[in-house]
Amino acid sequence: MSEETIFTKIINGTIPSKTIYHDDLVTAFLDIAPKAEHHILIVTNKPIPSVSHVEKEDEPMLGRLFTVARKIAEDLGVAESGYRLIVNCGKNGCQEVPHIHMHLLAGGYLGGFGFPGDKI
Repeated sequence: MSEETIFTKIINGTIPSKTIYHDDLVTAFLDIAPKAEHHILIVTNKPIPSVSHVEKEDEPMLGRLFTVARKIAEDLGVAESGYRLIVNCGKNGCQEVPHIHMHLLAGGYLGGFGFPGDKI
C-alpha cells in the first residue's frame, strides 16, 4: 500500500485511540462510532487492503484476529452470552477503510444480520 490508512496511523501512534490490545500481529481499539454497547475493531498490523489481497503467509496473522476476538469477548464477559464478528470486503461489502479489520460487537441482543430484504 502506498498510502497510510487511518488504522496504520492508529497502530503507529500517530492518531490517538483507546487501544485495548496490541501485539506484533494485531491491534484492537474502540470504534469511534459504536454500533453496539461494545464495538471494537481488531486490525492487522500489516496493512492488507482487503480479504481479496490475502496471501498464504498471512494465515498466522488472520488467525490471531480470531484468538484476540475470543480474549476480548472473555474480558468483556460476553463470551458465553454471545457476540458478533464482522469482516467487510470491498465497496459493495461496505468496507470503509482499505485495511483488513474485524468488528467485534457485543452487549445485549444484536438482532438480525441486515441482509437485503430483511424486515425489522
